[in-house]
Amino acid sequence: MSTSLEIDGWKANIRFSSSHLLSGHKKCGFLHGHTYAIHSRVYGEKDEQGVIVDFSLLKSTLREIADKLDHRILIPEKNEYVAVTKKEIRINTEGKNYVFPREDCVLLPIKSATAENLAWYILEELLKKIDMPKNVKKINIGVDEGFGQGARAEKIVG
Repeated sequence: MSTSLEIDGWKANIRFSSSHLLSGHKKCGFLHGHTYAIHSRVYGEKDEQGVIVDFSLLKSTLREIADKLDHRILIPEKNEYVAVTKKEIRINTEGKNYVFPREDCVLLPIKSATAENLAWYILEELLKKIDMPKNVKKINIGVDEGFGQGARAEKIVG
């Protein structure tokens, strides 16, 4: 029988504040920001100690990922409107030309900086950083763009 453990990013303070824009989107095509929260739910079988995965390891790893994104401009490097040089990042979209210093940005291997894509990015980063125990069967990562709205990504791992 499978069990799950859950971390609420709002309550556990796994949050980050970042800016982004969604090229071609009527409302979100303007540079704007959010305070995001990262949530996780891990499904699996309890080990001999009754544990699916160590809470502290999971929380510290999610905080590490959040810290990388915090107070940065989220740049989707797979976006056709993005140009990256050694010193700056340019986004040319909707007749606007944004130029950002490289150190103010974080390049993400995604096409657009939506909550849906951020959830998948964070899930993949988590799996790179933690060698999940064999008893873990599925992981769900949620990313909220403020209270009441967010996206979830889920992957079977075991």
